[in-house]
Amino acid sequence: MQIIDADGHVAEGATLAVEAMKRFPDHIRVRDDGRIGLLIEGRHYPEDQGPGAGCPPEHGLSRAEGIAHGSMEGVLRDASRDHIDTMVLYPSFGLCAPSIEDRDFAIGFSRLYNEWLADYCKPSGGRLRGVAVVPIEHGDVAIDIMREAKKLGHVAAMLPPALKTRNLDHPDLERFYAAACEIDMPLGIHGAPGIHLPKIGVDRFTNYIQVHCISFPFDQMTAMTALVSGGVFDRHPKLRVAFLEAGVGWVPYFIDRMHEHFEKRGDWIENGWKRDPKEYLQAGNVWVSCEPEEPILPGVIDVLGSDFILYASDYPHWDGDWPESTHHLRTRDDIDEGARARIAGENARRFYGLG
Repeated sequence: MQIIDADGHVAEGATLAVEAMKRFPDHIRVRDDGRIGLLIEGRHYPEDQGPGAGCPPEHGLSRAEGIAHGSMEGVLRDASRDHIDTMVLYPSFGLCAPSIEDRDFAIGFSRLYNEWLADYCKPSGGRLRGVAVVPIEHGDVAIDIMREAKKLGHVAAMLPPALKTRNLDHPDLERFYAAACEIDMPLGIHGAPGIHLPKIGVDRFTNYIQVHCISFPFDQMTAMTALVSGGVFDRHPKLRVAFLEAGVGWVPYFIDRMHEHFEKRGDWIENGWKRDPKEYLQAGNVWVSCEPEEPILPGVIDVLGSDFILYASDYPHWDGDWPESTHHLRTRDDIDEGARARIAGENARRFYGLG
């Protein structure tokens, strides 16, 4: 059984940060309060204090014994130890990209990151595949950078669950979605608290753990609501979107909740809500990552099937389970072998278009 990690992360380390500071000295510098981390456009990344606090930088990565996330070779060894054949790598430091406000800086940083990540993955023989960042707040240039990223070999582009003042169904994003379909570039919706983008409800908490509990699922519900009820998949039927890092247990509940609103008041959406939410999942527009130990996973499969579920490790972040992130997927006896194989790798191969 092939195992493809649909949402791992690259720990960029000092190499990328130092190069970014050299190229953009007016926008990136080391924190000035004596703590680890960076100031980007004068803001802490992540902002780990106050309402909606993000993860303290010194606690973001796993401290599991033997983990070697500091080099490409170490990551490959770690993947093999966890029975992972291929890892798709989302950013860590690079999660800041969608919230950069200065246009030229956002463009330059996105290009630097995507080129750096392509070079990082290249020696892995295809076992490490990159996810690009794009300056989505800054208009059609995001399309140009997505096209460049595709040529660099990246297998998806990352979007935040919501922009600073716009949801993901905003008309300004239509050309971006059309281009993603044209070049067959799937989109991964990936949030993170503390990166200066809107977060629903997290302003009620200043403790990062409380923020973390609610930010990821609420973010994904926000993004799914915009894309489904906002008609994005109707206008772009070839668009593939993965909703990440919230588990999969929330999906049957939320699909059913959206179904009720579609059935009873779908015509209240401007221009009409075209189809039942479940149909977008069945059509291959909607994909969701799971945590293999979720007790509700068999129930999700029973209600919605297994064709949309992606295994994800979150390696090497603090809440991942390396080197045992695949253990439950490989050994649990409450899902059948077909579902196991689809979740382990077949679905990720289809979503990311891996050869």
